Amino acid sequence: MQKLELLAPAKNLECGIAAIDHGADAVYIGPERFGARVAAGNPIEDIRQLCDYAHQYRARVYATVNTIIYDDELSDTEELLWQLYQAGIDAILVQDMGLLRMKLPPIALHASTQTDNRTADKVHWLQELGFQRVVLARELSVSEIADIHRQVPDMPLEVFVHGALCVSYSGQCYASQHCFARSANRGACAQVCRMEFDLTDDNGNIIEHNRHLLSLKDLNLSEHLEELAAAGATSFKIEGRLKDITYVKNVTAAYSDKLNELIGRHPDKYQRASLGHCTYSFRPNLKKTFNRGFTTYFLHGRQPDIYSPDTPKAMGEFVGTVKELRGKYFTVAGTARFANGDGLCYLYLNNHVRTLKGFRVNRAEGNRLFPQQMPDDLRPGMSLYRNNDTEFERQLSRPSSERKIPIMLHFDVLRDDGTEEGFTLRVTDTTNTLNGSFTFHLSHQLARTSQRENIIRELSKLGGTPFTCTAFNMAADFPYFIPNSHLAEMRRTMVTHLLKSGTTCNAPFTIQHEAARIPAPSYQQHYLYNIANQQAAAFYHETEPTAYELKGGKAALLMQCRHCLRYSLGYCTRRGGKKPSWHEPLSLQLSNGRKFLLEFDCKNCQMNIYAKQP
Repeated sequence: MQKLELLAPAKNLECGIAAIDHGADAVYIGPERFGARVAAGNPIEDIRQLCDYAHQYRARVYATVNTIIYDDELSDTEELLWQLYQAGIDAILVQDMGLLRMKLPPIALHASTQTDNRTADKVHWLQELGFQRVVLARELSVSEIADIHRQVPDMPLEVFVHGALCVSYSGQCYASQHCFARSANRGACAQVCRMEFDLTDDNGNIIEHNRHLLSLKDLNLSEHLEELAAAGATSFKIEGRLKDITYVKNVTAAYSDKLNELIGRHPDKYQRASLGHCTYSFRPNLKKTFNRGFTTYFLHGRQPDIYSPDTPKAMGEFVGTVKELRGKYFTVAGTARFANGDGLCYLYLNNHVRTLKGFRVNRAEGNRLFPQQMPDDLRPGMSLYRNNDTEFERQLSRPSSERKIPIMLHFDVLRDDGTEEGFTLRVTDTTNTLNGSFTFHLSHQLARTSQRENIIRELSKLGGTPFTCTAFNMAADFPYFIPNSHLAEMRRTMVTHLLKSGTTCNAPFTIQHEAARIPAPSYQQHYLYNIANQQAAAFYHETEPTAYELKGGKAALLMQCRHCLRYSLGYCTRRGGKKPSWHEPLSLQLSNGRKFLLEFDCKNCQMNIYAKQP
């Protein structure tokens, strides 16, 4: 039976608990330092509380320590790893191979997507080192995932299924460091890929002007979980450690429902990795949560609509078209329902450039909408999108889910020692994960009237705990009287045992950093190894750190992208596109004049972006 894990992001303790409550089998969270999102750090005590909460449901918590580490930070990093282990963390995501030469706690290590995991050779190498899981590159197709699983069948594979996409292979992007001295590999990405560029040819001709040519749509593989599971993926990861709690609630609930549907179709093949059933006070809807439009990216090979060149902002769901303007209000053609305070937006064409504009609905009367201020350039026929649904946000701002573990109770007299003094209470669940038998030595007192219903009622009072009783087995003619105080003690003993049995998710583990029988995958440029400290240098048998953040490089390769502008603009002749009239090489240019050279590596179907020398 294959266990499938839904892995949700936790910006903080509140988001982590919400993720568990809405169906996550695991969450990933960053400590105060050394996580790949510097704005999403958390105190150890908060992480400890999250572990305690998650483990009640046999859910797991992973800590992100996936930045590159400088020499003067090594001691603090090692101390942090032990603190996380002691807090109850189940695994640590890492990028820097220098960590493998530390005195590590006995805990699982997962290879972050920042380690650039796009080939079976790389995954095999990481397995040889002792990693217990690999987070694959977002760019891989389902067939490539299946091929990796076929070649390295014993390595658990984690795949991204939802959220923002980086245009460069993760761990191989240096544009933010180059432009702003903010390292993506240090958790401080400035999101250069979301900026406006001019695309120019070698003669200086402008091919595209002020467009977000590197800004990708958001990933949405909610309809493809079965394909991914069949390909060998076991953990389905939602991006978003900077997202707010309403995003976490909605997206986690939506994917949890999808996983349950998948398991419902294949109950003998798959099961959830944690326990509990969630009931929601809202209907999950991915379109209502922050997104830049959705794409399946390269799941089924190269697609033409993976980027969003008009805007990097969230457009939300399509809600209709402008029907007519009437002074202080306008009407909408469509079936959507609106509420006071909704945020709407539209794309406006000005000087051949499409710009996203938005406004707030002050009052909604059916399909009549009264903006706070009527947009000057709103016109009949324009498509409208809702990027803030007031009523949906209101639903999610309140407690919106309850997660309960269904258990079955069995109550009988004690017969094991040949006497009939005492009682036994056994607990089971449908997954055979929760099992316990409790003996209570009490004298048998015959009841004047049947106490069966009272005993069932008292032992089933599980409110305020993660459990709910769905079945109770007890003889119909049970003849004994048991005081309520003793029944309450039986119930407390059972619950305490069940809660404690869920707090041992740490997996004893020792990294085998000297045991790899195959060499490390090679890069032509040494800085692509992201060696930022002497321990990492020794691991790779280098004499000194060579990370871009330390060495720089004027003509350096800044991004490796599967997204290809030649293809997306319709000029890939290998795939039926028209022959371009421009003269290559092409360049991207920011508004401040900074330029980047494009290289089209057609053999590997990849677009490389270089720092262009002035």
